[in-house]
Amino acid sequence: MNADPRFDQIIDRRGTHCTKWDMMQAAYGVPADDGLAMWVADMDFRPPQCVLDAVQAQVDHGIIGYYGDDRPYLDAIRWWMKTRHGWSVDAGAVFTTHGLVNGTAMCVDTWTAPGDGVVLFTPVYHAFARVIKAAGRRVIECELAFDGTTYSTDFDAWDAQVEGSGAKMMILCSPHNPNGRVWTREELEGYAAFARRHDLILVSDEIHHDLVYPGQTHIPMANIDGIDDRLVMMTATTKTFNIAGCHSGNVIVPDDRLRAQFAARMAAMGMSPNSFGLFMATAAYSPEGAAWVDDLMVYLDGNRRVFDTGIDAIPGVRSVPLQATYLSWVDFADTGMPRDEFTRRVEQDARIAANHGTTFGKGGESFLRFNLATPRSNVEAAVERMQKAFADLQ
Repeated sequence: MNADPRFDQIIDRRGTHCTKWDMMQAAYGVPADDGLAMWVADMDFRPPQCVLDAVQAQVDHGIIGYYGDDRPYLDAIRWWMKTRHGWSVDAGAVFTTHGLVNGTAMCVDTWTAPGDGVVLFTPVYHAFARVIKAAGRRVIECELAFDGTTYSTDFDAWDAQVEGSGAKMMILCSPHNPNGRVWTREELEGYAAFARRHDLILVSDEIHHDLVYPGQTHIPMANIDGIDDRLVMMTATTKTFNIAGCHSGNVIVPDDRLRAQFAARMAAMGMSPNSFGLFMATAAYSPEGAAWVDDLMVYLDGNRRVFDTGIDAIPGVRSVPLQATYLSWVDFADTGMPRDEFTRRVEQDARIAANHGTTFGKGGESFLRFNLATPRSNVEAAVERMQKAFADLQ
């Protein structure tokens, strides 16, 4: 199994105002002294040196002022998307938001009104529903089909559900969080056709697009024909390079009409980017950043295999095979245990904080989500603890 000192190193994040480690006892009752934090979706790895150097250069200069001349930043975004994803981005289409939860909220605010419906394909990233509801809109949950191993689309059922529902927007997670699917071109074309049939704005959150495992290819929704007039793309450096604390993301709007509408809402909210986020993104979207991501994915692939092998050895427990992301979606349905029992065993017996599947909407009831972006020794410890916590099933 591959080793890499950059990712194997244990960095103690406790006491650093870190949500993932400092809040797990309050959130899950998992003790801070010997618990394993596998919930919040950030990594326990330092970002590439080029990103740290960019931050250090600003500190060394000593004056933290307003950011101007964003051409290098926009050029870096365009280079990355073209080089890594075969997607040609117009610099004028790029907006910078305070992360993609903020970007989602801005999209909801721009293109829907209170009372409108927003379609989610559940189980899906929990922050979508949170901001939709907070804005006074309605969540319409279209549940993905699940055969016990793989998630798939069910457009016939969704058509019947959405028809006449008052839906104005759909939010797609691509690659999908939490189930780790990389959607095929045929599936993406199906989502695009669904948006056209129901006259929906299609917001495609592609924050995990760089975190794809060998044998899989992410296709940007922007490369699907006939959808530009209703498409909004969302991407970010934050997930790829573990810089979520800079709260920086990109909303990329191909259509001129939609672009003007989004620009108007940004102006009305007085929004401007965090300069550190722009310096970090410019450094990350580089050949050095690309080499780091390639090495990261080799390491995460090793973590994935260690975790899947160990978890799948527990009778009745199955880790859904990941095609992308570092978030393992584990199904406890075949243990026959009620949700409270398998959750108690994970949190109290194994002392692991993992996201509850119910927070991801319909279809998540028998699941927990585990973050594998941590040194392999932590993954191995998690497997050992889980096997002991469910030893009576062996």
